[in-house]
Amino acid sequence: MSGEPHPSPAPVTIPAAEPTAAPAPTAAPAPSGTPRATQPGETPALEMRGLAKRFGEKIAVNGLSLAVPRGSCYGIVGPNGAGKTTALSMATGLLRPEFGEAFVFGIDVWRQPIEAKALVGVLADGVRLFDRLTGEQLITYAGLLSGLDRDTVAQRTADLLDLLDLREAGSTLVVDYSAGMTKKVSLACALVHAPKLLVLDEPFESVDPISAANIRDILAGYQRSGGTVIVSSHSMDLVERLCDHVAVIASGRLLAAGTVEQVRAGQTLEERFVQLVGGRTQHEGPSWLSQN
Repeated sequence: MSGEPHPSPAPVTIPAAEPTAAPAPTAAPAPSGTPRATQPGETPALEMRGLAKRFGEKIAVNGLSLAVPRGSCYGIVGPNGAGKTTALSMATGLLRPEFGEAFVFGIDVWRQPIEAKALVGVLADGVRLFDRLTGEQLITYAGLLSGLDRDTVAQRTADLLDLLDLREAGSTLVVDYSAGMTKKVSLACALVHAPKLLVLDEPFESVDPISAANIRDILAGYQRSGGTVIVSSHSMDLVERLCDHVAVIASGRLLAAGTVEQVRAGQTLEERFVQLVGGRTQHEGPSWLSQN
């Protein structure tokens, strides 16, 4: 698998919706050169095939295809508005695509949603929680919703509150949590049913350095035990240190994917990212800003 930019796939033309009904989702063919599972015959942990989504006149995701190998820690990076969150939402059953398919361990997310979602834990950026519950109640609710019995949920909730340093805040309403605490309780909800795949959108945003280090340790242990992690982040340094694979997305398209070393191509990930995405301008600022 090469770290060189993938040939840009032909744009997926999304027809305008009729005033009375949205267009039905239709599978779009995956572009050539799409990364697949690293081992012949191995089903990827997550596979996107030609996903596309439009909001009004804006095409947010345009024929995106990507395969995440089992057991990997896979970083997804891109500028603001690149389509990362939209793509992950479609791939995990939170947002219906207009075109394309998504599979979790070979299970079609939109044809078999219950089976697929049972295998995934999702920390979605910007999705509102039931914040009038306490932290303990919220994790318990997530566990019961996933089909666990009450005794198992109670034990796992206690373990997660301790693991994420939320024990003292367990009886506090989530609406009164800080941004970092909210992120941690969201992670606990994603972990409580012991999923095979974790999909984390900006998991370290607003999290203090000590908590971030603890979360990294948790994710490393989860991966060592056979779990697969997908991390969407703006932090190139974080992805470079945490992940073994990375995909670069811009304007809803895949620009490069592979191991971190392959995509970096001898540069830092940030340098390679800027090279692939473009758009950087070098200015010292207006003259009035100078302190000389």
